Amino acid sequence: MIDTKYAAAAVLLAAACSTSAEPPAGTGPGVAPDLALAPELEAQVSGTNALLIAVSVVDSLVVWASGANGTWVRTVDGGTTWRAGVVPGAEALQFRDVHALDPSNAWLLSIGEGEQSRIYRTRDAGATWTLQFTNREARGFFDCFGFWDANTGFAFSDSFDGRFLLMETTNGGATWTEVPPSRLPPANPGEGSFAASGTCVAVHGDSRAWIGTGASPAGARVLRTTDRGRTWQVATTPIVAGDAAGIASVAFRDANHGAALGGDMGAPTARTDNVALTADGGATWQLGGRPTFAGAVYGAAWVPRAPRPTLVAVGPGGVSVSDDGGRAWTPIDSLTHWGIGMAAPDRGWIVGPRGRIHRIRIFR
Repeated sequence: MIDTKYAAAAVLLAAACSTSAEPPAGTGPGVAPDLALAPELEAQVSGTNALLIAVSVVDSLVVWASGANGTWVRTVDGGTTWRAGVVPGAEALQFRDVHALDPSNAWLLSIGEGEQSRIYRTRDAGATWTLQFTNREARGFFDCFGFWDANTGFAFSDSFDGRFLLMETTNGGATWTEVPPSRLPPANPGEGSFAASGTCVAVHGDSRAWIGTGASPAGARVLRTTDRGRTWQVATTPIVAGDAAGIASVAFRDANHGAALGGDMGAPTARTDNVALTADGGATWQLGGRPTFAGAVYGAAWVPRAPRPTLVAVGPGGVSVSDDGGRAWTPIDSLTHWGIGMAAPDRGWIVGPRGRIHRIRIFR
C-alpha cells in the first residue's frame, strides 16, 4: 500500500525481536460456574524458531498457528506436541492469518503488496498445500480473512482510490471474486488495517462479520455486515487514529457485544485510547479501559463459556485480561505476544517471536 503501511509493518516486525435478545454471558447451557480468575501460562514447544503471528483454535485439542518464513504449526493433543512445517514456495512470505476447520483442513493468508498477498489451503493436515488465490492488484495489500462455514468467506485488503478491496468465495476458496465497490462504504484516505494477528476480521454465526480499520487520520472504523457480506455499514470508534494507528483486532462474544482493540503501532511505549466496546452489534462504540501494558494491542479474544464477560488482549508489551467486558484489566505477562485464541476458560494459546507458544489458563 502506501508508505505509512510499510512503516506500520516495520514497527510490527521490530516488536518481534446493552441491549441484547441473547442470554448474557455467564448464563445458559454450557457456561462454567462462577470460577476464580487465576491466569497462568505454560510454555510449549512449537518446533520452529520463526515468528508466530496468528492462531486458529478448533477446540481444546486441535489448534493451528502461522507466521513468518512460510511457517505453520499444528497440534491435535492440546499442545502436548506440535508439528511445524513450511509451505513449499512460500518461504519468503509472512502468514499473518490462519483459519482451521478441523485437524486436516486449514487456510493460510500471506500479506504484502501485489502478488505477495496469497491464500493457500491444505486438506491433508499440511502434507500438501494448494495456492488458491494470488492478488493481481498491485495496490492491494491483504490483511486478514474470515469464514462463515467451509465454503463461504471473504478476504480484506487495504484501500486505494477511495475504495476497499474485498474478495469473497462460496466454494471453499477454489475461486475468489471481487465484491463490487457499490456494496461497500467509501474508504477514507489511506484507510486499511493492521495484519498484526489475523484478527482484524471477526465472524459470528452464519451471517455477521466485522472488519476493523485504521491507518487514516480520519478515524479508526468498523465495517459490519449482517447478511453474509451482501451489504456493509460502517461506524467510527473512539480508538486513537493516525497513519500508523487504529484497530488491529475485533472480537465478538455474541451478535451484539464486541470489542475493537489496537492503538498507535508507531509508539510502543505510549498509552492511548486503544479499546472500544459495543453492545449493539457495532452500530455504536464507546471507550473501554486500557490494558495494563503500554503500546498497541495486536490480538484479542473472548473466553468461551466464561462465568463473566472475559476478554484477553496481547501485544508487544505483554498480556492482559478483563473479566468485566473490557473495562478494567489485570496483567498476566510482560513478554511480547502477537496472536491469541481461546477454547475454554482454562485453555487457550498465545504466540509470538522465536516460535513462542504458551497455553493460557484464565479461570480455575
